Order: sequence, then C-alpha cells, then structure tokens
Amino acid sequence: MKLIQTDNAPGAIGPYSQAFATNGLVYTSGQIPVDPANGEVPEGIAAQAEQSCKNVGAILEAAGSGFDRVIKTTCFLADMGDFAAFNEVYARYFVSKPARSCVAVKTLPKNVLCEIEAIAEV
Repeated sequence: MKLIQTDNAPGAIGPYSQAFATNGLVYTSGQIPVDPANGEVPEGIAAQAEQSCKNVGAILEAAGSGFDRVIKTTCFLADMGDFAAFNEVYARYFVSKPARSCVAVKTLPKNVLCEIEAIAEV
C-alpha cells in the first residue's frame, strides 16, 4: 500500500489519511469543501460541491490518477434538497459518469453541505 498525501487538498481532521493506493487503485477519504489554502468553507451547495470536487481532484492527481479514471464515488449530502444543484457541479468533474451512491446524512464534519469520496484506477 502507498500513502497518498498532498498539500493541495485539506489535511485529515482525524485519525485517517487523504488516500491510499494499492493494486492499481486509489481510495480517497471523503473530501469536504475546505479550501486547503486558508481552511475556509465557501457558502452554498454549488460552491461547496466545487471545492469538494477540487479536493478529490488534487488527491487523484497526487496518486497519478484523474477524474477520467474514477470507477466509483460515494457522495454525502446534508440535505437531499441540494441534490440537483450538487449534481450540476458534480457532472462537470465526473464526466465519465462513474458508478455512484448519493445519500443524505444528518450531519457532516464542520457542518458542511456535502462530502465526496472516490475509487479510481492509478
């Protein structure tokens, strides 16, 4: 297993890693919309979805992968009412339409509106 770490995505806020690569796949931890440059969270679902996607992308890049190699994502929303707005942003990044699960959860870390994790080929 190879630990994947980049300063271009937020560091872990708990006892976990940004990602691990093994057997030709990279598994990212869930990425919330924290800007790694300043630690801030943007307002609104569209801006938060954008930042979460950017964070996933930075980790994929650090692993030698990219959005076009994503096999599966799991998306978490604080409010399923944000589903359409989230999808609008998500679709611009995950153009290969990987398999996906999307669920609403009661609360996400730092009270953000979304979180995205991915599995991709390296």
